[in-house]
Amino acid sequence: MIVDVVHHHWTAYVVPLLETVLAVLLVAATSVVPVDLSAVPLLLAIGLFAHAGWGYLREHRDRFVITNMRVFRIHGVLSTRLATMPLHRILDITVHKPFHGRLLGFGHFVFESAAQEQGLRDIRYVGRPDERDLAIQRVVQRSGLRGPRVVN
Repeated sequence: MIVDVVHHHWTAYVVPLLETVLAVLLVAATSVVPVDLSAVPLLLAIGLFAHAGWGYLREHRDRFVITNMRVFRIHGVLSTRLATMPLHRILDITVHKPFHGRLLGFGHFVFESAAQEQGLRDIRYVGRPDERDLAIQRVVQRSGLRGPRVVN
């Protein structure tokens, strides 16, 4: 049973958006530069559009899913990677909320598990991180793997 599907917070899309704006400005600049040099800003704009599109797709295709038995992350643009972790393997979840993350409502998860390094360790740009952390803790508690967590 799926408990939550977590997409990146909107702030993860800021860099691709800024690259798109810069590319549009470069396209507009082709009208004011000499014709001999107009190919340079146009080629830079095409490169920025491509990079921004790739960045958008990379962030959009990166999902974190919480089920009643495991957590998993699906990511990748051309090929898809899937990293899973059973709930009973989660030893600790660290929620890091930088200053701007607290202002904008996002944080980063760091999962500690009994296993070695895996693709599920760092989940960045999680919206409403406190609610999502509590949801994972509730699922773990309901599954009977651990007792109630004391939150100070």
